[in-house]
Amino acid sequence: MNYTKYFLILVIALVSFGACKEPKSKEIATITYQCPMKCEGEKIYHKEGQCPVCNMDLKPVVTSEKIPELSDEISENSIFNLTSKWNTQNNKSIRLKELQGKTLVMVMIYTTCKAACPRLVADMRNIAKEIPEKLTSKVQYVFVSIDPKNDTPQRLKEFAKENYMDEENYTFLQGTVDGVREFANVLSVKYKEISPLDFSHSNIITVFNPQGELVHQQEGLGVDNKETVAQILASATAN
Repeated sequence: MNYTKYFLILVIALVSFGACKEPKSKEIATITYQCPMKCEGEKIYHKEGQCPVCNMDLKPVVTSEKIPELSDEISENSIFNLTSKWNTQNNKSIRLKELQGKTLVMVMIYTTCKAACPRLVADMRNIAKEIPEKLTSKVQYVFVSIDPKNDTPQRLKEFAKENYMDEENYTFLQGTVDGVREFANVLSVKYKEISPLDFSHSNIITVFNPQGELVHQQEGLGVDNKETVAQILASATAN
């Protein structure tokens, strides 16, 4: 009798544990439209209208699917494992983990740069123009200074305004010398101080998913951004 009792307790415990481990999901409803006569088979439309064959009004069709919610867990490949502190252009101290939950488009620049950085900023602006307005809140554009000595929060705020990037989805970061170097190593960005206000550096724009994992890099200046935009859209719509 005791063995049966203990066996039942063990089974219940295992089932409960398994239930707790099931990933959370949310149900998303989508409305499409179809011809009630199905003149074109299963063809669907995304807007109201009339069937081009029989001219009958299209009827709404509601479908739903379950999408896994984002996990709070961070993989070993996530930049959110970095513990360095950063100052934003609004003089707020943060860690990178506080950016979790959005697709991040990140680039390393410095504000006194007269050659490559203005072009990197333009590339970031061109990328942002390709993102639909409905996804704007899911994408954060982050500029990390490689010159933490001179790029103070005040200077970064001025730079943001000068480049019309003082909206909420733009973040400018000042770190420590060690923190910037550590972050650059993660992105494979190389930079070297040539003079007090001049650096040579890699020209790389990096896309991270909402969990802080690198999904794409665009290298060069003024290059075709189609693949970068596609990766951003894929990441943002999965969020």
